[in-house]
Amino acid sequence: MCDDPKMMTSTDFLADRLAGVRGLVLDLDGVLVLKGALLPGAVEALAELDARAIPYVIGTNMSMASRTTLARELERGGLPIPAERMVTAASSAAALARRSLARRRFGSAPLYVMASADAMTEFEGLHLLSHDEAARAGAAAAVIVGDAAEDFTYRNIQSAFRLLRGGARFVAMHKNRWWITPAGVLLDSGAYVAALEYATERRALVTGKPSAAFFGEAVRMLGEDRAAGRGRSGESHGASSRLSPREVAMVGDDLWNDVRGAQRAGLRGVFVRSGKHGDVELARVISERGGGAPDAVAPSISEVVAALPR
Repeated sequence: MCDDPKMMTSTDFLADRLAGVRGLVLDLDGVLVLKGALLPGAVEALAELDARAIPYVIGTNMSMASRTTLARELERGGLPIPAERMVTAASSAAALARRSLARRRFGSAPLYVMASADAMTEFEGLHLLSHDEAARAGAAAAVIVGDAAEDFTYRNIQSAFRLLRGGARFVAMHKNRWWITPAGVLLDSGAYVAALEYATERRALVTGKPSAAFFGEAVRMLGEDRAAGRGRSGESHGASSRLSPREVAMVGDDLWNDVRGAQRAGLRGVFVRSGKHGDVELARVISERGGGAPDAVAPSISEVVAALPR
C-alpha cells in the first residue's frame, strides 16, 4: 500500500488500485451531497455506473429516517436513488435482527428498539415492544439503540438496562457522540449506548459504520444487485453471483468511519477530497499506530468512476 498522497491521486495509480473492483459502496454526505446540495458530477457519476451495469449502494449512518424517507428527500434534491439501493445504520440493524431471528440466535422474545418512528418502519413485520410494554416486559430478545431523540427518557433507559441485565442481546445502530442539526450541536445516541455499556459491563454490537456488520450487509446487497442485473430482486442467487469484499470499494470522505472501517472489513477504501477530511486528517491516519493509507485518493466520485475497469 502506498503512503505517498501525490502518487495515490494519480490517474494510473487509481486505475491500478481499482483493478478487479465490481461494486461500490458510496458514502452520501461528502461524496454525493454536501451541506444539502448536490456535489458537481454526482448525478453523472451514478448515471455512468448504471450505464455500465456496475452495482452500487449508498452507505450512510443515517438512523433518524427510514430509507424510504431518505430516498424521497434525495429525489426532491435531484438525486433519484431507490430505497432498495441504500444501507443505513437502521436498515443494517433490522437486517441483522431478521437474520438472527431466522437462525434462532435471538430466541423467540420480542425486540425493544429505541429509534424514531420513521426509522422503526425498517423493522416492519418483527415483534417489537412499545416503550410501555418494555417497562413491564420480563425479557427481550435484543435491545437495539438508535436515534430515539425525546424517547431517551429515564424510564426507557431503565427499561433497556433491565432487559439487557436479563440477557437481551445488545445492538447499537451507531456510536456517534454528537451531530449537527438546525438547532445546533446535539448529543447523539452514542452517549446513551456508552452509558448502557458502562452500566451493564457489556459491549454493544454496532451495525453502522465503521462496523464489519455494516460493510457485510453492503457487500451482500451488491451481490444481489449484480445477480439481478439492476436493483435487487430479493430472490435467492447462486454463489457465482456473490462478490467478495476485495471486489468492492468503499468511497468516502471520512478516513476512519468510511475508509479504515471498510479496509478492516476486507473491502478497499478510497478517500475522496470532496467532503470533511483533507490533508491534515490523511497524514494523521497514515501515521497512526495500527493505521495505514487509503487504497487510493481521488478528488471526487467522478474520478473514481472514470478509473473503474472496463
